[in-house]
Amino acid sequence: MRKPTTLVVLLATFMALAASAQTAPQPSVWKWRDTAGRVHVSDLPPPLSVLAKDILDRPPLQRKVAAAQTASASSASAASAAVGTTGSRSDPELDARRKRAADEQTAQARQQQDRDLALRAENCARAKGALAGLADGQRMTRTNVKGEREVLDDKERADEMQRARAVITSDCR
Repeated sequence: MRKPTTLVVLLATFMALAASAQTAPQPSVWKWRDTAGRVHVSDLPPPLSVLAKDILDRPPLQRKVAAAQTASASSASAASAAVGTTGSRSDPELDARRKRAADEQTAQARQQQDRDLALRAENCARAKGALAGLADGQRMTRTNVKGEREVLDDKERADEMQRARAVITSDCR
């Protein structure tokens, strides 16, 4: 009597596995043809430059959305023909991704601008210090290519002062 119970349990288990396999989520794969005719496959939607007619395959959910948009577009085109205007359609998920990408680019640009401002402020402070030292008439030295120390003469001092003034003009705003 025990074998039929085991068989029923095994049969129920296999049926549950089969049912779960049928309802497993489908991978979201986009397939489109670019302007050069190459076919691309990706989990991300195609770029905006790809026309709707060049999208070869969409994820299952996007197929339903595209079908609904096509149906509403045909009714909207009939209505817009009567009114004389055209409506634009967009994917909210795609719009959200674009907005996030634009926000990230803006944040990166701000960070780069902050780094540039900090670097300019540091260059400004160094140039002002160098100019003050050169203007005081202090004896200044520098190391040449051979590693030897050289004292700046009047012409070299004037050249260095001119360079420091140029840095101050460009970086101290």
